Formats: sequence, C-alpha cells, structure tokens
Amino acid sequence: MIDLILAADPVPALTGIDLGYSLAGLVTGLVVGVTGVGGGAVMTPILILLLGVAPATAVATDLWFAAVTKLFGARIHSVGGNIDWQVVRRLWMGSIPVAIIVAILVAVNAKPEKVSWLTTAIGVVILITAIGMLLAPLLIKAARTNRTDEPASFQKFQAPATIASGGIVGGLVALTSVGAGALGSVAMTAIYPFRMTPHRLVATDIAHAIPLAVVAGTGYIVTGLATGIGIVVDPWMLASMLLGSIPAIVAGSFLARKVKPRAIQIALAAVLLFVAISAIFPPAG
Repeated sequence: MIDLILAADPVPALTGIDLGYSLAGLVTGLVVGVTGVGGGAVMTPILILLLGVAPATAVATDLWFAAVTKLFGARIHSVGGNIDWQVVRRLWMGSIPVAIIVAILVAVNAKPEKVSWLTTAIGVVILITAIGMLLAPLLIKAARTNRTDEPASFQKFQAPATIASGGIVGGLVALTSVGAGALGSVAMTAIYPFRMTPHRLVATDIAHAIPLAVVAGTGYIVTGLATGIGIVVDPWMLASMLLGSIPAIVAGSFLARKVKPRAIQIALAAVLLFVAISAIFPPAG
C-alpha cells in the first residue's frame, strides 16, 4: 500500500475544510494534551498511510500542526508552573541548531516529494518511540539507582546529556516530524528521574517542541521553494487539522491533571508498534 502511495501522484491540495482531517487532528490533540507525546507519531502515519498524503507534505504540514497545537497546550500547562525552563533551554541548545542544519541539507540536496525512503524512516523512528515508551519505567528505575548511588557524577552528566538528546531529537524531527514528545520524554525521564514528575514532563516536552517544529517546518517550506516544487505545506489541510486539535489539546491538557497517563501511553505504544511495522514492512501487492 505504501509503495502505491509513493508511486502515485500526491493527494490534490484541499480547497476547504475537510472533516476527515479535523477528526485526525482531534484524536492527535487529545493524545498530546494528556500524555505530551504522540503528535508526529500519530498524525504523520494517519496522513500517509490512511489519507494517502505524500510523505514530505505530511511531514511538513504536521510540523506546523504540532507547533500551533502545542502552543495552546503549553499555555495551559504553564499556568500550573509545570514547565522546567532550564531543561527546555538545554534541549533547545541541541535540537534547534541540528534541526537548522538538517533543514538546510534537505533544502540543498533533496526533492522531498521524491524521497521514497521517508516513509520507512518515519516507521523506524515510530518503532524506536514505541519501544522507548514501553521501557520507560525500567529506564527510570535504572536512572534513579544511578542518581542515588553516584549523585555528583550523575549531575555532571545531566547538562551535556540533555543537549545531546536534544540534538538527536532535533535531527529526527526535522526529517520525519516524529520524536519531539515521545523520544524526548523517554530521554528526560532517564536523565532527570526524580525531577521530571509526569505533569512536569508533559509540560516540558510540549514547550520544547514548539520552536523546534517551527524551525523544521520552515525548512520544508524553504525546501519547496529551493527545489521549485512549491511550498509543501498544505494550508487547508493544516487548517482542517487544527480545527479538531486545538479544542482537543485544551481539553486533554486539563484532563492530564486528573488522570494517570501511563495506561494511555501503553495503549498508544501498542498502536505505534503496529503502525511502525506497517510502514517498515508494507504488505505486498
């Protein structure tokens, strides 16, 4: 199926609000609001695998979708003082420069609509994301043990490890739109096992993802202009998605204060495993 999508012409640009994309935005916004993860990991596969959107258009549009949607979520989470701005700044030190470099490389060397490996790359990142979400409690337990046994060395490790993690996430997000929340949250729980409470983790991930998505999304617009294929962000698709996601992430952000997100994360990880396998190993025929 994926091969057929890649070989076929891209889905024509929308000329108005499409409720199908709004429904996808609603589901994604609710998941992000409650758990802080799953934006790109949920929306990008929906766009590519279910709605037949060309991979580069899906990635570029989803990046701007994530930036706007998470802006509303961050506003609500910041009211409770849950955003850890020191950690956010450390993440930005790694993620923003790497995202800019990746965006420039893509703009100079690639025609994104022709990148046939992009769907597979998205599948691999989603697979890593799902595994990381499932193993998060074990990573937290190991990190807490190290933090308790060797507090001084662990504290010295935190800042450079955060910057390095930001760099990895920034590169992956710029290429695939996946990883800012899910992979970032796994890294942060391992690096800050006591500091990152569930609510603070959600808020910090959302705050980090906003400028990262803007930088990476801008890179795809530049790519479209530089390669002569036009701007790959579909404005009506983006508007349709936001129509569903903005009220959903607001509701999810309030709901996050009252529910335990772990059960939702496990369910989401199971779905992502299925999506990743479908993307990496598409059915024949």
